[in-house]
Amino acid sequence: MAWLVRDGRVLASLEIAGSRRARMRGLLGRSGLDGALLLRPAASVHTVGMRFAIDVAFVDRDLRVLAVKTLVPNRVTVPVRRARAVIEAEAGTMASWELRPGDVLEIRGDESGGDRPDGPVDPGDDDA
Repeated sequence: MAWLVRDGRVLASLEIAGSRRARMRGLLGRSGLDGALLLRPAASVHTVGMRFAIDVAFVDRDLRVLAVKTLVPNRVTVPVRRARAVIEAEAGTMASWELRPGDVLEIRGDESGGDRPDGPVDPGDDDA
């Protein structure tokens, strides 16, 4: 399991869509998302055919947040300059994280499993 972390604090569990097929599928066909989804590489996204609104953070190669947007279904973003990846979560999630441009994120752990990283956890996380 991978974790999305900022300043040593776990924000969410993280799915990583690294293959072309996984990036193309993204959140299509889902009715919601627990945690967040990383699409890498990506500089733009769409919500065509999606069932719910999402928050999107565009990040550079160092996972520095360049922009944060909320998208309703059936929208397409323009590519964000210098973006190398996109993190998606259900609408309202990134506001609850107080995520802002300039924040630097980390990915800890991996998709194959593993323990939650040390450090404080999100108070809304029932698994803590």
